[in-house]
Amino acid sequence: MADPRIRTLKIKTGVVRRLAKEKVVYEQEAEQQRHRIAKLKQEGKDEYDIRKQEEVLQESLMMVPDCQRKLSKAIDELKNIIDIELDLKDLDEFQTAIKILEEAKVQLPTPGGVGTRF
Repeated sequence: MADPRIRTLKIKTGVVRRLAKEKVVYEQEAEQQRHRIAKLKQEGKDEYDIRKQEEVLQESLMMVPDCQRKLSKAIDELKNIIDIELDLKDLDEFQTAIKILEEAKVQLPTPGGVGTRF
């Protein structure tokens, strides 16, 4: 029978990977929406249409902190598993978890600014 710790490690790694991607998608969506709004304003479109598009932008922007919160929690859970299950360190799943963990950390807000990366 397969070790249940490996299954848990794979699941937690997948959660971190998914949440990191989800945050990036919301940020990209917000940026695209900003461009769309600027284009509408430049073309002199109806104020109602512009306001509706600004509402869509706000919805995307509200999702980013939520994703960051969930990602932070998932990262902590994965870190705990990695710290506890050091005897699995020679497995590919363990190495993948460490790699995903490092890649996902850049998606968290830095001290000194929300989402600011230098």
